[in-house]
Amino acid sequence: MVKKLAPIIALLAVLGGAYKFVLAKPATAGEAPKPKVEGTVYMLQKEFLVNLADGRFAKLQIGLVLAHDDTSTEAAGGHEGGATPPEGYGPMTQEGVVRDVITGVLTDAKDSDLIVESGRERLKTQILKELKRHTDVKVEHVLFSDLTVQ
Repeated sequence: MVKKLAPIIALLAVLGGAYKFVLAKPATAGEAPKPKVEGTVYMLQKEFLVNLADGRFAKLQIGLVLAHDDTSTEAAGGHEGGATPPEGYGPMTQEGVVRDVITGVLTDAKDSDLIVESGRERLKTQILKELKRHTDVKVEHVLFSDLTVQ
């Protein structure tokens, strides 16, 4: 019985080796895996509290995924650097405009737009479009976190 299994085992070993060296994709030795988030995540420091179109309100934290070449969060040049942002605001030079755009989009929304995932995705797309239209910030994605609708 063992003598009958030996050729089969040898054949399987040969086929396995052939697959590994000929058909299988080569392993990428030394290469880091591609990051799942490309860019820099910038969380707007101050949370949003907005009245929604249907009389309810939403409280949420918003983040932006910025392109690698975005410079909107670097300190302004000059002898003394950039001005200190107001309390609760980060170093983004156009953060006031960014917040205005986001507030404008959110106050036109209904509670269901934020509660349902497809509605949130539509709002994120709309915010992204408006940010690209009204600011110089190189935003690639909009993130909603810590979302509450009441």
